[in-house]
Amino acid sequence: MKLEDLTGNGLRALFCIGINDDFFRASGEEKKVVGGALKEAFDDLEGRFGVKVLGTLDDDLLQCGVGHDYPYISYILADIPDFEAAVAVTNQVREKAGESLLSRYVTIQTRIGHPLFFGTK
Repeated sequence: MKLEDLTGNGLRALFCIGINDDFFRASGEEKKVVGGALKEAFDDLEGRFGVKVLGTLDDDLLQCGVGHDYPYISYILADIPDFEAAVAVTNQVREKAGESLLSRYVTIQTRIGHPLFFGTK
């Protein structure tokens, strides 16, 4: 079932991405591999999953060190077609980054809701 069937406003997700200790312990080369894997994992979300990115936020300039729970380091706000699309994006951190899974280095938590009826412009 699509949320728009219930609310008429569609479904929105906030993908909250944190950094795990293993990322900071990784070598420079390993960090490059993780960076490339992250870029690939979250590339073309609309084409791959129908997820339209509305905005991103990276607060790494004001937060240093591990950010594996609130407040996270990075966020992606997106309109999504259904619950399955949110699961598909979340599952991207279960993919390989070199010899390890991406989830060794990053964590993700996905919040799902619908657009607010105020504060839209």
